[in-house]
Amino acid sequence: MATNALAAGESASPARSPHGIDRPLHPSVRLAFLAASIAGLVYAGYSIFIDTQQVGETLATGVFLFLGLALLIALGFEFVNGFHDTANAVATVIYTNAMSAPVAVIWSGVWNFIGVMASTGAVAYSIITLLPVDLILNIGSAAGYAMIFALLLAAVGWNLATWYFGIPNSSSHALIGSILGVGVANELLSGTTGGTSGLDMGQVETVLSALLISPLIGFGGALICMLAMKAFARDPKLFREPEGDAPPPRGIRALLVFGATGVSFAHGANDGQKGMGLIMLILIGCAPTAYALNRTVPESATPAFVQSATQAANVFRMKAGGEQVAMPQSRAVLADALQAKQVDSPRVFAALDTVSRDVTQRIASYGSLGKVPSAATPNLRNDMYLVLDTTKLMVKGDHVGAGLSAADATVVRSYQGKLETGTRYIPTWVKVTVALALGLGTMVGWRRIVVTVGEKIGSSHFSYGMGASAQIMAAGTILLAAFKGLPVSTTHILTSGVAGAAVGNGQSLQRRTIINMVLAWFMTLPVAMALSGGLYWLLLAIVHATGH
Repeated sequence: MATNALAAGESASPARSPHGIDRPLHPSVRLAFLAASIAGLVYAGYSIFIDTQQVGETLATGVFLFLGLALLIALGFEFVNGFHDTANAVATVIYTNAMSAPVAVIWSGVWNFIGVMASTGAVAYSIITLLPVDLILNIGSAAGYAMIFALLLAAVGWNLATWYFGIPNSSSHALIGSILGVGVANELLSGTTGGTSGLDMGQVETVLSALLISPLIGFGGALICMLAMKAFARDPKLFREPEGDAPPPRGIRALLVFGATGVSFAHGANDGQKGMGLIMLILIGCAPTAYALNRTVPESATPAFVQSATQAANVFRMKAGGEQVAMPQSRAVLADALQAKQVDSPRVFAALDTVSRDVTQRIASYGSLGKVPSAATPNLRNDMYLVLDTTKLMVKGDHVGAGLSAADATVVRSYQGKLETGTRYIPTWVKVTVALALGLGTMVGWRRIVVTVGEKIGSSHFSYGMGASAQIMAAGTILLAAFKGLPVSTTHILTSGVAGAAVGNGQSLQRRTIINMVLAWFMTLPVAMALSGGLYWLLLAIVHATGH
């Protein structure tokens, strides 16, 4: 009787989760987490204070409060991204006993931090260029502020909702969907189609293609990797469920830990840049004098810029065929050409010539970007932005368009490099704070997604071969995307890799989980678009109602 009661009591009590998943972090780790969070926020605030003081920019109280709130939400996006996306990186090592859960989570957080610090910023600006041209050029306007809050709140809200239900959703999809929603709403509210109020559909197509193809690469690559492993590796332990809590053989363990490290580093190098892009939008809108131009470029670089710009302007003048466009109209010509992607007309070349010479004359007269007065900063930055993005359409990758010769294209590319140095940069403190938010986020709230990836995709337990195949493909795919400046989803690549490895190992897939993942995949873009578009409309209505 007592035995039966004991058995009943044991069955009624919750079973302890395997692999140390339910083991809490040590109090010292929690304390270090709190200290790092406070230190990161203090560092960000101090850096903004120093940067604005050095250029003589004084932030009004309202702007300062807006800046603080927007930065907190942007860092919150990266924090949520950390525990939402990076949980995928540690699931494989936890469920193969290669690392205990607490150690794996801390290890992943550290390598996310390193990945962010090593990133180039290319992904950050590929995200920014999805936005309508007029919002980028007027980022400090009421519409610009409404845009920032709308896309931040929509992306964070959807991420939290899917995390709560343990669904491996993509933070990249959520952010990009939010940006698209703001763009569509801005075009509808402007009452025009095309022009600078709409989305850059070429960039949208490029980004969405990367998001669509990368999970297919993850699935197919992991499947092929698993089949190759079964064909050439004869050790049956690779393809069986680990025995209890026993760690894998030394070589396999090293491979699994290396794979988790690679995924964590790649995630930081790619996803961390999305937060950087958001923060740069906020900083350019709130403190343009300090952040719209790269004031760290030394004065000694000015002669090289002037020479490169002059050579490029000569190319533009030659291609203009005698046509001339005055300075005020030149900006509108370039903005329309940028949106319509028609840059091969003499009028566009004439506008490029006019704006480039004006930019060159202004920078030469100031002596360096660091000496540009606060009143002139927004216009100069916008002019450099227009010229840079218009010329990028003329010379894209190895393709040379608009009738440019190879020699002319070399001159234009050199000029582009100088413009990018002056307008597209990430301050070190932005990298550090984003890296902290992403790395620390990895250590919080990861359990829900880990359990989904580890237990609810394949029909049976992870094998060593499955974990290694999924990780290797995910790390390689994400790093390649970061190198190409393309935003991709760690979640979708890794979970697709897990599914591909499971199929390669002869397992079936759990139908309910796969359906939920696919639904989240297809729902994220439209839901995030609807949320951000609606929020953008609401915030603009509030701004207009209050007379701002």
